[in-house]
This record gives sequence, C-alpha cells and structure tokens, in this order.
Amino acid sequence: MNLHPTRLSLTPNHELTIDWDDGQSRVYAIDELRASCPCATCRAQRSDPSSLSPLPPVEPGLTIRQMDPVGNYAYRILFSDGHDTGIFTLELLRELGTEVV
Repeated sequence: MNLHPTRLSLTPNHELTIDWDDGQSRVYAIDELRASCPCATCRAQRSDPSSLSPLPPVEPGLTIRQMDPVGNYAYRILFSDGHDTGIFTLELLRELGTEVV
C-alpha cells in the first residue's frame, strides 16, 4: 500500500480521525476499532463464538491512550481497557471507518 497517514487526531466524541496522503479523511469509532482488533487472540475469539474465553464487552467511554507506528506499515493501538496487542496495518485502517465527505 502506498497510502500513508498525514495526521491522526482524537475527537472529544471518542473518535479517531486519520487524514491520508491522497486527501481522504476517515473517522473511526474507538469501540469499533477495538472490536476489529486484528491480534491472534481477538481473531480466534471472533471466529469461535463457543470459545471458553469470549471477547470481553467493550467498556463504555473506551479511548485510545497511545498509538505508535510499527515500521512503515502499521500502528499499535493501546486502548484504555489495557489491550495493546493488535497491529493495525495501514490497509486495515483504510478499510475500517467512514470516509469524511
């Protein structure tokens, strides 16, 4: 993927906004990002609803505490519930969220 974020910002409404270098802006609800976590544990729990350790419910008021780049291809997100093992690739981030028009 040749697209890269040019700006990341958090809104008071618990949303993340990413501006991309092609001029597109996308907005992401924090709880939807958390529910889409791509880590192995979350993927396994989503694929097996009968799992002994189901995904915990998303806490009200969930926020992003920190967002760190991983190389030149992804971000690791630390959520306020302590979860930080998902590496959100730029491709995934571009697919998630809603385009701001």
